Amino acid sequence: MIERSARDGVAILRLNHGKASTLDVELLEELRRQLAEVAASAAAAVVITGSGSIFSAGVDLFRMTSEGRPYVERFFPLMVDTFSDLFLFPRPVVAAVNGHAIAGGAILTAAADYRVMAGGKGRIGVPELLVGVPFPALALEIVRFGFAPHVEEMVYSGKTILPEEALERGLVDEIVEPDQLLDRAVAAAADFGSRPRDAFRLTKRQLRSPYVDRAKELAAADREAVELWSAPSTHQHIRAYLERTVGRK
Repeated sequence: MIERSARDGVAILRLNHGKASTLDVELLEELRRQLAEVAASAAAAVVITGSGSIFSAGVDLFRMTSEGRPYVERFFPLMVDTFSDLFLFPRPVVAAVNGHAIAGGAILTAAADYRVMAGGKGRIGVPELLVGVPFPALALEIVRFGFAPHVEEMVYSGKTILPEEALERGLVDEIVEPDQLLDRAVAAAADFGSRPRDAFRLTKRQLRSPYVDRAKELAAADREAVELWSAPSTHQHIRAYLERTVGRK
C-alpha cells in the first residue's frame, strides 16, 4: 500500500495502492501511520511519490458512491486529518510527482514544500467541481497556498494541465526526466533537510498556520460539505462524471 525506504537520510514513501493509488480509508490510515513513524525517526526529510504513471488519482469515487453516507462520514474527516498531517509535517516534504496527480493527488502535491514533476503526459489539477463535490476547507486552503496565483482558474475550470504548463503556473517547482525524478527529489529533500531542524519546523508553521486557522474558521462549511458528499444527487452526478471520463459508473 505504501512502500517505505530511505536514502541519504531521507525517508521515501511510495504510494502503491492499486493502479491509481486512489485515496480510501485504508490508504489514508496507512499514510498517517507512516508519517507519524517518520516524524519519530531520525529522517531529515520526506519524499512522497507514486507508482507507475500515476502519483494519485484522488478519492476513490467508486467506493464512495457504492458505500454511501456511512463511508463518507468515516472518510471525510480522515482525509482532512491526513492533509493536515502532511501540510504541517515538521520536516521538509518533497513531492516526486511521477505522473497524474488529480484532485486529492494534486492536493497532496500542493501540501509539499517542494514539487518535482516528471516530464511527459502526466496531468495535475483539481477537478472537484467537475466531479460535483465541494472541497474540504483545509484542502481548499492547501490549494490556495500551493497553487497561487492561479487558484480560482484551476478550481473553477477544473482543468488538468501537463507538466510544462504546471511549471509555468507555479503548480510545480521543476520538471525532470522520469528516470531522474527520484534522484532529484531525494537531493532536494536532503538539501532542505540540512537546515537546522527546529528553525525549519517553526518557520514552516509560521508560513502555513494562517491557512490552517482560516480552515478552522470554516468548520461549518465542512459540515455542509459532508452533507453534499453524501447526497444521492451528488452521487448521481459523480456516476455520470465517471461514465464520461473512465467509461464506467
